[in-house]
Amino acid sequence: MWRKETRLMIREYYSSDIRYDENGVKKSLLIPPELRPTFTQLKYWYEVELSDIKKSITERKGAKRFALEHRAILGTSKMETIGPGSRYQIDATIADVYLVSKYNSNWIIGRPVIYVIIDVFSRMIVGVYVGLEGPSWTGAMMALANAATDKIQFCQEYGINISSTEWPCHHLPDAILGDRGELAGMAVETLIPNLNVRIENAAPYRADWKGLVERYFRTIHGHVKPFLPGYIDTDFRQRGGRDYRLDSRVNIEQFTEIIIHLIRYHNNHHYLASYEREEMMITDNVNPIPIELWKWGIENRSGRLRTFPEDIIKLNLMPSNKATITARGIKFKGMYYSCEKALKEFWFEKARSNLLSKSDKLLDISYDYRKPNFIYVRSPDGRDFEKCFLLDPEERYSQKNIHDIEYLLAYEEWLYQKNQGNELQACVDLIADIESVVNRANDLASVTVDNRVSDTQKVAGIRGNRASEKAKRRDYEGFELAKTETPIPETVMPSKNSDSKENKSLQPDHLELLRKKRQEHFNEHRE
Repeated sequence: MWRKETRLMIREYYSSDIRYDENGVKKSLLIPPELRPTFTQLKYWYEVELSDIKKSITERKGAKRFALEHRAILGTSKMETIGPGSRYQIDATIADVYLVSKYNSNWIIGRPVIYVIIDVFSRMIVGVYVGLEGPSWTGAMMALANAATDKIQFCQEYGINISSTEWPCHHLPDAILGDRGELAGMAVETLIPNLNVRIENAAPYRADWKGLVERYFRTIHGHVKPFLPGYIDTDFRQRGGRDYRLDSRVNIEQFTEIIIHLIRYHNNHHYLASYEREEMMITDNVNPIPIELWKWGIENRSGRLRTFPEDIIKLNLMPSNKATITARGIKFKGMYYSCEKALKEFWFEKARSNLLSKSDKLLDISYDYRKPNFIYVRSPDGRDFEKCFLLDPEERYSQKNIHDIEYLLAYEEWLYQKNQGNELQACVDLIADIESVVNRANDLASVTVDNRVSDTQKVAGIRGNRASEKAKRRDYEGFELAKTETPIPETVMPSKNSDSKENKSLQPDHLELLRKKRQEHFNEHRE
């Protein structure tokens, strides 16, 4: 069957005449078949005349598609790697399986993200992360931390016991090859200088640069597909196809346990049939199994792997930022922190007294947005840190991640801006109310003020006027409770020292006598 493009080409270039049918339609008369070249002959002359195949494919499909699908494969991933740790490859994929929540098996939480880090020289899987973060720097950070820390404890968290020789990978490499997304930008600025790791980024649309880890993802899916409920098959979301999400039974911790078993199988038993062993490997009878290649490389090609304390690795993997020393504490994203060093060296007192320069007020910190209760002030070389704690007045931020807090602060700022109009209107109304009261007071004073009283007399009478006003205010402000319908009889207790039969209530009110005496003295003074 001739392809459409071929038929159109033959009609255009291999017709001898034109005729019209009974309906007046123009049709081409082709020359006899023996006078036309065959497809093989046409292809031969096409390749002879257009010898620059790279140019022709690039013009039709683009440079990126040519580099990914049609370029010559002249090298291997192992080039420029002399031993374990020369280069790691890192990449992420979204697993083709739906998981359920570990807290409630009726909750379907979607598909997990798998990050895998592989050593190029030995093909050992040196780090892994299975979770819901990413693909992003957070997921890559988790995988890199796993690559540089002890695997015995990691496996024990999932109920798997391994020996120290089964997965002996707890190192940082000389270089890491990854995507431009996770390993580009501010996130790796502390990792590169402080831990001396070189970052390499693959070009866009060049997944083949990370061929080892890409191939391993296909291996993972091939292993789990026949066994895992909730795995997405080819007919997913087709009309009449089964909704595999409803079959989900495995939670994220169980899925991580499965991935660990797959990695153990790959590292310790998988025979790399396409691995090209060096002459020394053949002489030493080293099987192309990742663990054997790793051990052989450690013995014969060591020097690239480096170890650091777990806290220092995490410190330099976490996002970095600037914090400010203020009188209220170390300010970061609207929250205030303190630490032992700050209290000993009186940072906050100096900030309040303006004894710190602008540069001294700024601190290089690392933080984990998932745990805002702490930030970490880094030393210049990234090998030490001071742990800072969220201050008590900021407990409303406790147990929330940085994104939640930023949203809260942004929402409060939005509410503030929203209410500025209402507050301004209320403020204008308040001014009008005050002015109204003052105007009424001025109008009343213009009528009642006695101009015959001098300023000296007005000032001299303040104390007496106050006393008189206070007495009247007391009478006005005094409490009087509502009377009950049935009066309660008053019981008068007789005085122990009283010899007369007069009631105590008939005795004079001394406070009233004193008040009258003071008023008489005041009147005499005014006259």
